[in-house]
Formats: sequence, C-alpha cells, structure tokens
Amino acid sequence: MVHSSKLFRVTLAIGILFFACCSKSSKQQYTPLYGKTSTIHGTVPEYIFAVHPLHNPSRFFEVYQPLVDYINKSTTEFSVRLEASRDYNSFEQKLFERKFHFALPNPYQSVQTILYGYTIFGKMGDDSRFYGIIIVHEDSTIKSVEDLRGAAISFPSKTALAAAMMPKYFLKMKGLNVEKDAECRYVGSQESSIMNVYMGKTKAGCTWPPPWESFASEHPEIAQELKVQWKTDPLINNGLVVRNDIPKSHVNIFSNALFSLHTTDEGKTILKKINLSRFVEISEKEYVTTVNNFLKKYQKQFGSLPAVGGKN
Repeated sequence: MVHSSKLFRVTLAIGILFFACCSKSSKQQYTPLYGKTSTIHGTVPEYIFAVHPLHNPSRFFEVYQPLVDYINKSTTEFSVRLEASRDYNSFEQKLFERKFHFALPNPYQSVQTILYGYTIFGKMGDDSRFYGIIIVHEDSTIKSVEDLRGAAISFPSKTALAAAMMPKYFLKMKGLNVEKDAECRYVGSQESSIMNVYMGKTKAGCTWPPPWESFASEHPEIAQELKVQWKTDPLINNGLVVRNDIPKSHVNIFSNALFSLHTTDEGKTILKKINLSRFVEISEKEYVTTVNNFLKKYQKQFGSLPAVGGKN
C-alpha cells in the first residue's frame, strides 16, 4: 500500500509538472486571441485584462474570471476579457508590446511598464504577504544557506520579483551568491518551481505565498512532503496598470469596481478566491519609489537587473 501510494503521488507529480510547463493539450486551456488588442462587441470596446502567471491555466481562470465578470456587470460602456500567458516571458512580451489594456504585473514589471506607455493606478493590498519563500523537501539535509552552495535551485523566472529576485537577495545577504555559487534554473511557472523540488530536480525552489497556498490546497499529498525553509522580508504588492490611451472615464469605472470589492458580499467572495483582502489606490510616485528602493539594493549586489520583455 505504501509503494502504491508513493507511485500514485509520483504519477500525479509528473502530470502536474507537465501541465504547468505545457499548456496546449487541456480542454480548459485558454487560447489568447491575437491581432488587434481592442475589438468592438456591438458598440462598446473590449479591453484585455492580464495577470502575470501565478497559477496553471485552469486555476488562473477559476480565480480571476469572477473578478472580470464583476467588472463587466458594473458597466455597459465597455467589456473586459481575461487573458492568460503560458509563462513570464510570454506575459512580458505581450505587456511591453502593449497588447494588454489593463494588467496586474509584479512590482518589477509594473515600474517597467511606465517606459511602454502605462500608468500605475493601484495595487493589491496586503503588502505583508508579498514576500518570497524558499521550499525544500521535508526530509532535506538543507539546514543552512551554505548547504545550497553548488546546488540546483528552481525559480519561475528571472523577473519574478517575490519568487526569484527577493530570494536571491535574501540568500546573498546570508552569504550565498546563487548566480555564482549555485545553479539557477528558470522553469517558467510558480508551480513548476515547486514541483522541481518535489521531483528531486532541484534542492530548493522559490515561490511566494498565494501560489504555494493554492498548490498546498489542491495537492496536499505532495505539499506535505515539502516545507518552507526560509522567508524573505516583505515588499509592496503587485501593481495595477493601464495603457495610457484608455479614456479616463473607463479607467475610473474599472478602478472603482476593484477598489470597492471589499465593501460587498459578492466582492468579498471574489477576493477570497484571490486570497486578498482588497485592492487599493496608490500614486505612481509612491509605488515606484518603494520598488526602486529594493531594485537599487538588488543591482548593487548583482551588478544589473534582469532583462524584461521576453528577453530572458
């Protein structure tokens, strides 16, 4: 029975890892519509809303489609369509090609969007929950940062702020420069970063609370064999950005819907799925200043910032 149970978990793990890395065969997989980024449905424009890759495609739409439905019910002046991206590079490439009208990038991506004609108008709340976590096997011999010297470590992407840049900085402050003293593997998604640890492909894997908690909820039999070994300090949460050619009145409708979510029962249910207490308004200057303070420290330690825009 023990052997069959372990075989089941390994088989399940292979399936999860395949699904996280390859997204073409699932019936639930969303296929983005390419071409013009703004279409007309009847007499109203359709805007594309994108979120940086947090979950596998089916989980992504389960979490964020109710939010888009809520926005669409709040107005007749435009409609919103949710778009998934298969990985960080794909998301960034479309973002910086201005294919998205509204987006929820991570803080590093958010400040970069300003260079491409976006404006930061809000963010996710709960800054105390925006931190990186480093996961190892439950029975791992990794006890100190020094034990990771020469080891393979998985990250979703070079530009994953909480799940790569912040853990790298944390480890560097503890005496380990992972870019020189370890093997960094960029595996494309949060789930893949976790699964690489479980499958023994890496000694440690980096992610952040929302995808880790979702994974543990969906796959408790796998998560129980893993543990969070270290946590980084928190930073400001993911930003809300809008393309600068969207009418101000439409931006106000969109933002008011998000910023008032926590005041209604339906909105609270939507936020619970996202694992968030609320969205909040913030000035672009305040947001950029906070993020740049960390980026300056990161650049001082590593010499440069990771490339964005699908160039990794």
